[in-house]
Amino acid sequence: MGASETVPQQTRAGNCDRHGEYESKGMSLLGLRTIWTGCPACAQEQRVSDEEKRRADEESDRQRRMERRLSTSGIPLRFRDRTFENYVADTDGKRNALQVARDFAANFDNHSRDGTTVVFSGKPGTGKSHLAIAVAMIVMGSGTAMYLNALDLVRMVRDTWRRDSEMTESSVLHELSTVGLLVIDEIGVQYGTDGEQVILFDVLNRRYRDLMPTILLTNLGAKGMKEFLGERSFDRLREGGIWVAFDWDSYRGSKKDAA
Repeated sequence: MGASETVPQQTRAGNCDRHGEYESKGMSLLGLRTIWTGCPACAQEQRVSDEEKRRADEESDRQRRMERRLSTSGIPLRFRDRTFENYVADTDGKRNALQVARDFAANFDNHSRDGTTVVFSGKPGTGKSHLAIAVAMIVMGSGTAMYLNALDLVRMVRDTWRRDSEMTESSVLHELSTVGLLVIDEIGVQYGTDGEQVILFDVLNRRYRDLMPTILLTNLGAKGMKEFLGERSFDRLREGGIWVAFDWDSYRGSKKDAA
C-alpha cells in the first residue's frame, strides 16, 4: 500500500440496549473481516469506571503503606464493625448526630475541598467513636483515613526522637497532615508537658492550613475546648466547622454501641 493510500472508513447503524442508536465504524483487517466499534457512550462509561477503580486501588495501596509506615492499623479491629446501620438512634439527638455523620460521609469530596472540621463532643460511651469510625470506614473505600487517640498521636511523633527510629519527625507529621481524613479521639486528655500539646496543635494547624478534613472527639464542652486549644485555635476550629453535642447518657451497657 502506497503512502498516499488510505483505508476507506465503513459505517453502519448500531443499537445499544442502554443508550439507543449510534453510528458504528468498521475497520477491515486485510480484507478478511471487519471489526466494528461498539456503543461510544458505553465505552466512555467503561473508561470512567476503569479510571475510578485505578484511583481507588491507588488510595487503598496508599492506606496500607501509610499504616505500615506509622506502625498502626488505623481503625482498631474491635471497632471495624461500626456502621451507620448498627448505630442505635433512638432519640432526636442521636438521630441528628447520625444524620450529620451520614451527610459528612456522603459529601466527603466537598468537605475535602473545604477542609471541614467536625467535633463530636460528649461524655464517654455516647457513640462518638462509633459514628466517626463509620465515616472513616466509608472514606477508606476510595481514599485514606486514620483513627487514633491524641496520646497515641503524641507518642507516634515522640518515638521518632529515638536514635533507632526508622522515621523522622517531619515524615510522621507529613503523614498525619496529608491523610485524607484524620480522626483524633480523646482530645483534651491531660498531657504531661506543654511540648506534647504543641505536637497536637502542630498537626491540627497543618491540616487547617492545607484544608484537610478532620474529626475531633472530645469529652470537653465548648468552654473546655476553648481553654484547651486556646482562643485562636478554637476560632479556627469553628470557622466553617460542625459541632455536634452528644448530650445524652452513656450506653456502655450495650455491646454494639460501646464506643
